[in-house]
Amino acid sequence: MRRRRRGTEHENSDRWIIPYADFITLMFAFFTVMYSISRVDSVRLSEFVGSTREAFGPRAQGVPSVVEEIAPVVPIKERMRQDAMRVINMTGASGLVSVRADEKGLALSIGEHVLFDSGQAIIKPSAAGAMGAVASILRTAGCNAVVEGHTDSLPISNERYASNWELSTSRATNVLVLLVNEYGVAPDRVGAAGYAEFRPIASNATPEGRARNRRVDIVLLAEDKEE
Repeated sequence: MRRRRRGTEHENSDRWIIPYADFITLMFAFFTVMYSISRVDSVRLSEFVGSTREAFGPRAQGVPSVVEEIAPVVPIKERMRQDAMRVINMTGASGLVSVRADEKGLALSIGEHVLFDSGQAIIKPSAAGAMGAVASILRTAGCNAVVEGHTDSLPISNERYASNWELSTSRATNVLVLLVNEYGVAPDRVGAAGYAEFRPIASNATPEGRARNRRVDIVLLAEDKEE
């Protein structure tokens, strides 16, 4: 009768530990990614994948492909739009502030009827809801912004404003000052500009188009967003 070699059974029973450890490592990385993808933007997600590669070495080479399949990267502008819409809806300002893509980032647009009386630049007290929503977005956006004043193409000439340039600039400046002084927006992150009637978003040939053009846009600058 052949004798069983001592230690053989013990050695075979321990071999499962190495592949099991590899499996647990990859599963940890996978579920960590699943938890993280809803809380990070595209840059942070890329940084996470890079650090995972460095930390886990060859065993983590499959993780990036998993991330790409289960979590398509959300562009910065789209992330900003989603965050802005969430705040607007939560604050009940959906009928006061609209959101649209801008070549520089994201524009939070407030119509003249919400902010001002016709031909004036003094902000109405009833605009507090719109201003509060915009301020909340600015405080948490992590980017610089420009407050832009816009008018329609009809000329203005009253005792205070001789042109649409002056009116649009005064309106933008007053919105900026209120955001900083009353709503706590960091003054080093915002600026103001007036464009009169020269950057319309609708036709000035109709009353409806002119009403859309009379607005203040708070433009969040995507290229300045901190990551």
